[in-house]
Amino acid sequence: MLLSVSFCALVLVRLAGAVLPDGRMHGNMFNRPFLPKVPLEKSNAPVTSRNGTVLPPYDTTYEFDQLIDHNNPSLGTFKQRFWHTYEFYEPGFFTYLTNSTINGLIAQQQNASVVIIEHRFYGLSNPRPDLTVESLQLHTLQQAIDDLVYFAENVNLPMPGGDNLGPDVAPWILTGGSYSGALTSWTMVNKPGVFWAGYSSSGVVEAILDFWAYFEPVRLNMPQNCSADVQAVIAHVDEVFTGSNETAIQAIKDNFGLGDMTHLDDVAGALRNNLWDWQSLQVYSGPGTRFYKFCDALEVKDGQSAPESGWGLDHALDAWGTYWRETFYAQSKCTHPACLSSQVDPVPYNSQSVEALILSTAWERMTGPNRITPIRRSIIRIGRGCGLYRCNEVGYLQEGAPEGHPTLVTRLVQPPYDLRQCKLMFPDAFPDTVNVQVNRTNELYKGWDVRLDRLFFATGKRKICREECPRPQ
Repeated sequence: MLLSVSFCALVLVRLAGAVLPDGRMHGNMFNRPFLPKVPLEKSNAPVTSRNGTVLPPYDTTYEFDQLIDHNNPSLGTFKQRFWHTYEFYEPGFFTYLTNSTINGLIAQQQNASVVIIEHRFYGLSNPRPDLTVESLQLHTLQQAIDDLVYFAENVNLPMPGGDNLGPDVAPWILTGGSYSGALTSWTMVNKPGVFWAGYSSSGVVEAILDFWAYFEPVRLNMPQNCSADVQAVIAHVDEVFTGSNETAIQAIKDNFGLGDMTHLDDVAGALRNNLWDWQSLQVYSGPGTRFYKFCDALEVKDGQSAPESGWGLDHALDAWGTYWRETFYAQSKCTHPACLSSQVDPVPYNSQSVEALILSTAWERMTGPNRITPIRRSIIRIGRGCGLYRCNEVGYLQEGAPEGHPTLVTRLVQPPYDLRQCKLMFPDAFPDTVNVQVNRTNELYKGWDVRLDRLFFATGKRKICREECPRPQ
């Protein structure tokens, strides 16, 4: 029998309801990866199995009593949500909820069942009722790994024989993408023998502090006229912002509608947003996506497309400013200068409740007090969790390229810029310096050096995580 487990660790990240439409606390934070929405006409309709058995709808939510702290089981348990179907199950095998996904296709092929498990501190699966630094000490890679093992070894699945399908009885396959793809690899390294196989799609297995190469697949695979003009504009912005001509500095800020901002690294760093849109592209994305609309704004003039070398600095600077002011920034629903500032604490992490966290943000004062929704609570939790992992264990800081290498984003944004935000978000955790333990993470979980039987990696050459993921050279 085969059982596959997938994660919804990133499912809610892109839902509306946080400060910015994409779920970030401000526009100079990295745009988190997300799982593409899988179309499903009636998620609340009953499901019929291969043998004609009527099963619960796909959106049926189950709960599992998960340990709060695997290092101290005496602290008790919390309710961890999961979803499950055995639509394709036949005695002998198991995997995901629908065959619109790779997990579902594996399930269909292998006569398998599937479990989707919600990550601790994401969504409504919360070991603690607050997000204090003390509570977030339970939010580590190791605790997440231990959650998976404890779940697999102890869950009573809602299906015939579901109380006797542990890894010692049925082979389990662990699957995930991006962070959860990395967690798949890390779990199989750290807990060998529990999961029979793993499938890691774009798994970001290597912890990297200065991940400037994040933008390399964008630079190499975007329309080359757009790439050339973006590089020209960024080089000009960096040259002016590191100079002393206040008139020229103000002109660039005004060009992008950011004249009131005082920190030049925030102004230049904000322009990363148009490049971050690359990661929202899917294999089926067409020309109407926001990334390509951005390039069209720069490269189409009077109905003509620019040559591969672009139109040049003057046109590109003016066109980018117009697009930013009138389209991108205007649609962000948060045009106060603080929405792009890394200099203020977006949310005081030592607050005692999610409601207090939401109500105390500068964004709430700017956008109104009536936006406390369950979805927003979930997104805020996810944002804090991602932030804590980056500050403590993995880095993944998306910065400008080193001198001498082409760059799409400003070199004013370097690791100290993003690490400063760690101190602002978690002052109690980082009273002095921030020391991201990337070497420790790679030593523990092997990063690029993982070598395991039946652990499969899939990575596209255009994926933004390409330089973090295992891949053939």
